[in-house]
Amino acid sequence: MNVVTKTITLGDGRTITLETGKLAKQADGAVMVTMGKTMLLATVCSAKDAVPGTDFMPLTVEYKEKFASNGKFPGGFTRREGRASDYEILTARLVDRALRPLFPDDFHAETFVNVTMYSADGEDMPDALAGLAASAAIAVSDIPFHGPISEVRVARIDGKFVINPTFEQLEKADLDIIVAATIDNIMMVEGEMKEVSEADLLDAIKAAHESIKVHCKVQMELMEAAGKTQKRVYCHEVNDEDLRKDLHDKTYAKTYELAKSCNTDKHLREANFSAVKDEYKAQFTEEELAEKAPLIDRYYHDVEREAMRRAILDEGLRLDGRKTTEIRPIWSEVNYLPGPHGSAVFTRGETQSLSTVTLGTKQDEKMIDEALIKGNEHFLLHYNFPPFSTGEAKAQRGIGRREIGHGNLACRALKNMIPENYPYVVRVVSDILESNGSSSMATVCAGCLALMDAGVPIKAPVSGIAMGLISENKGTNYAILSDILGDEDHLGDMDFKVTGTKNGITATQMDIKVDGLSFEILEKALKQAHDGRMYILEKIQETLPEPRADLKPHAPRIVTINVPKDMIGAIIGPGGKIIQGMQAETGATISITEADDKGVVEIAGTNKQCIDAAVAKIKAIVAIPEVGEVYDAKVKSIMPYGAFVEFMPGKEGLLHISEISWKRIETMEDSGLKENDIMSVKLLEIDQKTGKFKLSHKVLTERPPREPKKDEAPKAE
Repeated sequence: MNVVTKTITLGDGRTITLETGKLAKQADGAVMVTMGKTMLLATVCSAKDAVPGTDFMPLTVEYKEKFASNGKFPGGFTRREGRASDYEILTARLVDRALRPLFPDDFHAETFVNVTMYSADGEDMPDALAGLAASAAIAVSDIPFHGPISEVRVARIDGKFVINPTFEQLEKADLDIIVAATIDNIMMVEGEMKEVSEADLLDAIKAAHESIKVHCKVQMELMEAAGKTQKRVYCHEVNDEDLRKDLHDKTYAKTYELAKSCNTDKHLREANFSAVKDEYKAQFTEEELAEKAPLIDRYYHDVEREAMRRAILDEGLRLDGRKTTEIRPIWSEVNYLPGPHGSAVFTRGETQSLSTVTLGTKQDEKMIDEALIKGNEHFLLHYNFPPFSTGEAKAQRGIGRREIGHGNLACRALKNMIPENYPYVVRVVSDILESNGSSSMATVCAGCLALMDAGVPIKAPVSGIAMGLISENKGTNYAILSDILGDEDHLGDMDFKVTGTKNGITATQMDIKVDGLSFEILEKALKQAHDGRMYILEKIQETLPEPRADLKPHAPRIVTINVPKDMIGAIIGPGGKIIQGMQAETGATISITEADDKGVVEIAGTNKQCIDAAVAKIKAIVAIPEVGEVYDAKVKSIMPYGAFVEFMPGKEGLLHISEISWKRIETMEDSGLKENDIMSVKLLEIDQKTGKFKLSHKVLTERPPREPKKDEAPKAE
């Protein structure tokens, strides 16, 4: 067994170990990555041949965390791991986006990368190691790859950048991003920030890249030691160079003119380009097209790409006629839907989001129960992308990885703008009704407006923009594009999304599709993005400059009161009897949590009356009975010697038969009391030993004159 091990030392003395040759040896490549007690096994398997007709890279990346890795049982009835969680899907997407551009363009074999966490202690964060593990597994395989790459998390804590911080350290960070890169180039950036500057973000990316360079060098050493420097020979494309040249010669001029025609209608542009391709196909018979059509489609795609890029680089003309810094027309509207607690429509060009806000109580929190993460989420953002938004005639199925990724980016952009200790659980839902370029950024803008429409007191309005890049000659000739179209994303070299307030950046996501992107270009892209964000922010604030002063009339109102910790049980009651009874009687929703040395009671209702009633009942429960006070009591049960009455919620005492009336009562039947009767009682005494309460009703009534005894002479006047 040829086991090869390499070690990476981080700046703080922690180490990362890469090991291959011991586990999963039948995979094309397998590496175990260890950091502290966290261990990830990455494997890669690639088919020897491509499926006929495939003209793309069919890459699948899966990330999975085993509950046993941290000594936990999975939830649910089956007590086994189920479908991937959102966190696992997002981690897999981070790895996929970094790897995919680095496979050869003509490599089309199905390739599967699996990264599994088998051990963890909840201290080190495994998602930052997944990209390194996946790349190392490819490095020790014979699969062709223009890597290696690595990913690191960089956080700014107390003004200093920390590489791959622990869970505990990250809680103090004001910047949290994951960066993926080769030894030479940045490939991917994603993360969130608390209104940081463009310069700070750029410095963080630079700090990450310095660490990644070390990771890449160690992977090269691992590949050398494992004897995997030679990659497989493959042939996944059969090309017809004569056909390629003929198609280019006959279609490029027309396509270039269309690229410069400045047509703002997406579907008309697509129809015009298709017409040029169809005109070229018309010269072939049906039998010839059966063989040549897939090649024509692929070659004409290259013609479109070249024409669009040349129009921008040579003449500064974008497909819809805009300048490189120009933003498409924007209109927006709030309070469009009367039912939700907040709503907004945001439209930029041919991209449109209809977003709603729902306000809830603690009972609406999303519970997180994963291998390493357990807790509750108070801010939720869900993104939906129905097929009709792009004019596609197909059924709308379940939520895919793309929707989860786009929703997560928008969530990161907005969540830190919610005030701390805000009593409501907030859910934002963005439905994309039209799409042609950066629907996730439209979600940020529409979501921001909907939050303000709902009366959520966000710290500052947030806007977002998607930037693009067209470059050649390793970045010596380039154009940075603001507010990119779908085609500019698809045919361009960069998709760079930035969100933020007037004070700084709140989230970013960047995918690079070309080698040689310099930090100079990144800096210019960030500056241009800032200008675009400020313009969009002005448009947002023209519609609604600040959050509404009050919630909508039908939104729940929440009152929070603190109670002694030892009174929580009294409020809940045996089996929840007391709290459930209060909710049934008042119509309010009541929830209780512990915080430090106190209990926090949250009371929610749709009107003031039900909230006031619930508050009064809770205050009565936590109030301390005082001797001499008068209370309204309910008769709970009748005994031969008196009645037990509840004079405060959860507090009962005996009203003895002798304390009901000044008149002597022989039996309780003579008292006239029945269960559920309400009467006033006075607390006479609290027994210091037993804690029992002595109550009286008769002392609250006028005592009648004493009748003279038989044979007693009347008193003289």
